[in-house]
Amino acid sequence: MQPSPHCHANVSEPSSEESTSGGEWEADIISTVEFNHTGELLATGDKGGRVVIFQRESESKNEPYSQGEYNVYSTFQSHEPEFDYLKSLEIEEKINKIKWLPQQNAAHSLLSTNDKTIKLWKITERDKKPEGYNLKDEEGKLKDLSTVTSLQVPVLKPTDLMVEVSPRRIFANGHTYHVNSISVNSDCETYMSADDLRINLWHLGITDRSFNIVDIKPANMEDLTEVITASEFHPHHCNLFVYSSSKGSLRLCDMRASALCDKHFKLFEEPEDPSSRSFFSEIISSVSDVKFSHSGRYMLARDYLTVKVWDLNMETVPVEIYQVHDYLRSKLCSLYENDCIFDKFECAWNGSDSVIMTGAYNNFFRMFDRNTKRDVTLEASRESSKPRAILKPRRVCVGGKRRKDDISVDSLDFTKKILHTAWHPTENIIAIAATNNLYIFQDKMNSEMH
Repeated sequence: MQPSPHCHANVSEPSSEESTSGGEWEADIISTVEFNHTGELLATGDKGGRVVIFQRESESKNEPYSQGEYNVYSTFQSHEPEFDYLKSLEIEEKINKIKWLPQQNAAHSLLSTNDKTIKLWKITERDKKPEGYNLKDEEGKLKDLSTVTSLQVPVLKPTDLMVEVSPRRIFANGHTYHVNSISVNSDCETYMSADDLRINLWHLGITDRSFNIVDIKPANMEDLTEVITASEFHPHHCNLFVYSSSKGSLRLCDMRASALCDKHFKLFEEPEDPSSRSFFSEIISSVSDVKFSHSGRYMLARDYLTVKVWDLNMETVPVEIYQVHDYLRSKLCSLYENDCIFDKFECAWNGSDSVIMTGAYNNFFRMFDRNTKRDVTLEASRESSKPRAILKPRRVCVGGKRRKDDISVDSLDFTKKILHTAWHPTENIIAIAATNNLYIFQDKMNSEMH
């Protein structure tokens, strides 16, 4: 998807209608979005602990040039609210992250986590039903054996398609602090989960123990200076992973070096310019998301005002820095007062690692083309986007002359924020979570090539 004004068409799929009750509406707020490895399925998690899976429909025979749209495939309750009686703490049901496992057979599998508990779910389809049991009647009750006079072979009869979601494993009691990220390893056997101070390595088949691979908890909590904010496995090397910190650094670790990876083997950290230091410097340098490129050569890191691209072979400075909303630099004081400065924005690569995407305020999201260095601001909202409409680029102006469609920095709505985004693994299709609505946009050029 090139950041140009003319090549964006969209399909808008609200995940739920706006509810009148405040509590219900709050529960519908989308908290994570994730495509599976083929892009055929798209999962969202929300604050109410539900997971909604969308499936891409096959292309219509009547409209061979139209791309398949995503429709609801399955909805299930993944997490319920719990209470930790030892600490007198309520544990929210909100889904923090969803990660798909590579497909091994006809079934699909995904991991979902709230603050404490990670669950492995299996999604299967059933379109046949066995009939003609010898020992059970039509309703599934056991027959009186004295009435069974002959044996018959049960047969499979076609039935309406049913999507069944079943819990396969529950990985609990691994974290003292809130889980902020999970990542499936390329070995397809292990995954890791990270909280503020520790990262654990799990085997997908073993639920009662995990291995602690990073522990930054100081002996005295008063000495705590930073926390872990995100982590991810390398896409190709199962021994490598990265984790980001609230101090703006990325640490690359190698599990071959030692069992406990407290000593990173590469540290990616930008030297601070003392002349630009302010009260907000540390807060805005905190990395909220880190993603390896599909090639595994680069890492994308999002902090409050920028996205940075780091080359794994160069630790001293990022190879690219993109300003997401530099016009907010003068507003940091009010953003601190309304807590927006602590918002955690995610970032995403396109399938060829040539374009990156991240969210902003006012339901805006930004795209940066790494080759042409062009960028674009687009808006995900019901007012501006009808199915098949072309998105118009938006521009924020900071005083001075204003063009017709410009929006003033002072009239941005900070309650509307695009925190969660996902990019289809191979095609120019993106999913944007805007509060309680899911928008799916696709590149018009892409559909014209089909």
